[in-house]
Amino acid sequence: MSAARTSRYAVRAASAVVAASVALLASACSSGTGTLEPLGGPDPRVTTSRDLTVFAAASLQRPFERMGRLFEDTHAGVTVRFSFGGSSGLVAQLSEGAPGDVLATADEPTMADAVEDGLITGDPKPFASNTLQVVVPADNPAGVQSLADLARPGTQVVLCAPAVPCGAASTALEKAAAVDIRPVSEEQSVTDVLGKVRSGEADAGLVYVTDVASAGAEVVGIDVPEASAVVNTYPIAALRDAVDADLAAEFVALVTGGEGGEILLDAGFRAP
Repeated sequence: MSAARTSRYAVRAASAVVAASVALLASACSSGTGTLEPLGGPDPRVTTSRDLTVFAAASLQRPFERMGRLFEDTHAGVTVRFSFGGSSGLVAQLSEGAPGDVLATADEPTMADAVEDGLITGDPKPFASNTLQVVVPADNPAGVQSLADLARPGTQVVLCAPAVPCGAASTALEKAAAVDIRPVSEEQSVTDVLGKVRSGEADAGLVYVTDVASAGAEVVGIDVPEASAVVNTYPIAALRDAVDADLAAEFVALVTGGEGGEILLDAGFRAP
């Protein structure tokens, strides 16, 4: 075969391949079964999923979960994930590199630690306050009637560890009331204290009034007059390394705004 004829055959073969490719493309477009994206990029009708991770003091669980659902309802494709615990432990996790977008602590000194560690962007905003109550099981087997009763020999009392906000508040309350409580254990979060009282592992403890309210009929709260002088103010802030800074700012705005305030009041918190 001559070189000229070989060249003509090659041209015809190449043309056939191009024609077949064009036909396949046209078929895919007309049938709607093709996987090619529009020239403008991904279909704008497809909602992009996003996560918002909120680190929050354990005592905030009930109102924050409610706010999380509200936030998801008004932000298509967004899932709010919470990490609840003792405030100092949350700050430690973030300092060690745990990813997050928003931090809410149960007192201002713990938030100040987060600021000092460079974890926060902007100024933390106070959004709620809380005070302590003595909590006892519903049947109150030890007959506790006051804060002073927690210092009686043989009374099994659990408190928050001094390093966490509820523990620092407990220490301040003891000093204000001139009572020396010797706890059988010190817990890392206020919900751990409440859990031991609810289960009957302890005769009494000190928790926030909001925790007593959340437990319902399982426990009884006893007011402490001196508690009015020991008030914890809760601040919130967006984290410096938030994946979506705008989304973090919007959640902070919800918590500090009117809707968030109503939810917090319903849970027993007070204005800051």
